[in-house]
Amino acid sequence: MSIGVAIIGSGIFVQDEHLPAVQATPQLTLKAVYSRSLKSAQALNLKVDLYSDDAGVGKTYHDLLLREDIHSVIIALPILSQPEYIEAALAAGKHVLSEKPIAGDLKRAEALIKYYKSDKVKNKATWGVAENFRFFDSYKYASQEIVKLGRILGFHVIVSNYVKPDNKYYKTPWRTKPEYQGGFLLDGGVHSVAGIRQLLGEAARPKALTAYTALLQAHLPPADTITSIWQTAAGVPGTFSMSFGTTLSGSEFTVACENGSVTVIGNKVTVRQGLQKDGNSTEKEFKDEGVKNEVKAWAESIANGKPNLLQSPEEALADLEILEKMLKSGEGHGKTESLQFQV
Repeated sequence: MSIGVAIIGSGIFVQDEHLPAVQATPQLTLKAVYSRSLKSAQALNLKVDLYSDDAGVGKTYHDLLLREDIHSVIIALPILSQPEYIEAALAAGKHVLSEKPIAGDLKRAEALIKYYKSDKVKNKATWGVAENFRFFDSYKYASQEIVKLGRILGFHVIVSNYVKPDNKYYKTPWRTKPEYQGGFLLDGGVHSVAGIRQLLGEAARPKALTAYTALLQAHLPPADTITSIWQTAAGVPGTFSMSFGTTLSGSEFTVACENGSVTVIGNKVTVRQGLQKDGNSTEKEFKDEGVKNEVKAWAESIANGKPNLLQSPEEALADLEILEKMLKSGEGHGKTESLQFQV
């Protein structure tokens, strides 16, 4: 089955990840690209039909959606722009894979999900939200090993980075002056939230959190650093610390269990049996082509008519909820925030 697909957006992530992923997926055939400017669409140097707001009559986004040979769209636009494009595609009966986060805030995300479940969606079109961490082989393996080690006793996440003013992602105008909550904490941090949620699994869903936030680098408003304590439904606490404005560098996701622990650092997974000091440990390293894996999984879900649960809007809503509640707790100087959308 050949699935005609259009890419909506022509930014850095489309160039680096989505385009190669589509080209590597046999079930997908790229039919068109839409960008808000024709110049940026042309910069992709592709031999497909181009659409844009300034390309003239018959070349708008809505014209693209009228094409019967385009069955699906991958939407990779600025965070606040995406919802209207998602709704328009679903109303036209096109399957959608939209970039994370699901929306800029919970209110808009809930409205999107309500729209998705309404009769405004044609041809049983499906909607998935892209989150490449859920398709990393390292996290899949780590989550499987965690289950083998028994009850979860605790966890910690440390993500440290410095986003320089000349960073290629920072230099995009909508990131330089973000009109959405959290800035880079939302845009980049949603990955880390998805990662630890996958490792914790159903047995250790968080139910409440408290957090403190700070702005360490003036060019990364409104905040670039967050430190949070989460509590699971079983009463187990864990920590989540993330900064895009620090001189430290690296990431570590560790989950402690009754019979050992699992640590993910980059694409390397360490599994320790028993106590850390006298237990045996094994290490595995993975290639982790998350975007290619998620695009392939999405194409397969269209072909077999069964949406992939790892791409469900509800999973993406749960990621966003934790980010938003951490930011709100930080604004409230550590006020406890409860969680209701963890699936």
